[in-house]
Amino acid sequence: MVEFQCDGGIARIFLNRPQKVNALDSALLDALAAALQKVGDGVRVVVLGGRGKAFCAGADVNELRALTPATARQFIGRIHAVCDALRRLPVPVLARLHGTVLGAGLELAAACDLRVAAQGTSFAMPEVRLGIPSVVEAALLPRLLGSGRAAWLVLTGEPIDAARAYEWGLVESVCAAHELDDTVGRVARSLLAGDAAALRTQKELLQMWEEQPLAASVAASIERFAQAYTIGRAGAPKGH
Repeated sequence: MVEFQCDGGIARIFLNRPQKVNALDSALLDALAAALQKVGDGVRVVVLGGRGKAFCAGADVNELRALTPATARQFIGRIHAVCDALRRLPVPVLARLHGTVLGAGLELAAACDLRVAAQGTSFAMPEVRLGIPSVVEAALLPRLLGSGRAAWLVLTGEPIDAARAYEWGLVESVCAAHELDDTVGRVARSLLAGDAAALRTQKELLQMWEEQPLAASVAASIERFAQAYTIGRAGAPKGH
């Protein structure tokens, strides 16, 4: 249900449930969590994509219908755990988006560091139309889009296209569908060009800037900068 490939410092992870448009059920979420645990020290970039005609159509509707109050907590906890694992990977994570990116699938994309979308990709948070709120990593959306645009997505449930997603800051790059792999590859190579240790530190700082007060973020940044010049540290700056 999940493909894992690793070559040249790039780990490529693909949701592979195309007959269900990569809808997330418990089995697929567990398989994705297991794949993320395979990301080892030799990996410098992770690419997350989906096989078939779409990245991810969100949570599996059949499983949603069968939930009880107790199992609902467990299921949404699985979604959060996978999104959190993506965010906590120490290397940059690049989302390869096409087709449909809905609900929990959009939360997976939001949990990545950078997002590249093919033209024609549709993005939506339709949970309110199913009688449930958007939760867990939907909380990242105001940080990416601003409060008003995030509210539009989660309150209306209406889809936006790739051009609007780019305009709103939900994705960082849009390309023709036939150029998606080339564009993702180019971005991945750009990330590989950075110093490995510096990239890990930069990702840590980016999350810190989101979550901590400004003064604490600046103080921690100064400390990380000084640490980069520690004598003998691999990947220390070679010049400015």
